[in-house]
Amino acid sequence: MRARLLPCLCRAFFLSAGMSAAALPAFADKPTGEWVGMLVTDQGTCPDHQDSILQVETDRVAFTPATGTLVLRGKPDKNLKRLHAQLMLKDKDGKPLPWVFEGQPDGDSIKGVFGTPNCRAHIVLHRPQGSAWKNFMGD
Repeated sequence: MRARLLPCLCRAFFLSAGMSAAALPAFADKPTGEWVGMLVTDQGTCPDHQDSILQVETDRVAFTPATGTLVLRGKPDKNLKRLHAQLMLKDKDGKPLPWVFEGQPDGDSIKGVFGTPNCRAHIVLHRPQGSAWKNFMGD
């Protein structure tokens, strides 16, 4: 019996790992977790050379533009309908340099905007394709 169960479990794992984006849970079904997307520059110079990551939890939000070292942090509203994260830096004269991310769910994605004093960009974030098993298991 065990000999037959193991191949079935392995096949289920590999099939779930190959799930299409449509099979991944929509934001309304499971809002928490990681979301990935590429910034698209609207104005200025933005970190649009590689994916950005948004991490959503019920009590916190973290946005990392271009998977860099700077992380914008915030809290979602109580219904997770508005996601806000920011980082306040200062220039050499002590003037504030705000970095801000604003996003909202849109079906199976999150649409957002990102801005700094030198950048304005928009982004559409989806669940990472390589995490189908993790998303399937609910981690």
